[in-house]
Amino acid sequence: MSVIRLPVEPGHMLTFARAVGDHDPAYEAELADPEAHAVAPPTFVMASAHFDDDHPLRPKPGEEWFGSGAGPGTAREGGGGLHAEQHFEYHRPVRAGDVLTAETRPGRAWEKKGRAGLLRFTETITEYRDAGGDLVVTARSVGVVPEGPVSGPSAGGGKGGN
Repeated sequence: MSVIRLPVEPGHMLTFARAVGDHDPAYEAELADPEAHAVAPPTFVMASAHFDDDHPLRPKPGEEWFGSGAGPGTAREGGGGLHAEQHFEYHRPVRAGDVLTAETRPGRAWEKKGRAGLLRFTETITEYRDAGGDLVVTARSVGVVPEGPVSGPSAGGGKGGN
């Protein structure tokens, strides 16, 4: 379980909004008037990865990193999985000036058999709380790793399958 501190700053909100194609003028207005307390873009809390020293996709000085183009293009800790879902539950809006604390923990795990084989799903829950400890956002991420073909008649073999 990791805990990360995420300051919600107007310039960071503007940069994030531009990166995702959100051109709402409220983000620029926030820079001109910090008292505006603009609402952050809907998926802004994902930027907390930039504040996590241990995040696997965050570059580290002197180390080859996933995405740098210097290596084979697979994560150091192994690959083969994918990010399948992302959900956000807002308990109140995230606003410029907030300082959120993010705490991540494992969620559910389950399996599903399909034509291509067994799929293993895992869920990660991240709770973002404000300085007063109140829950602001609950983010739920689902990853999936294929485990190869399922043996037996439901494996797909071209006759109906799942």
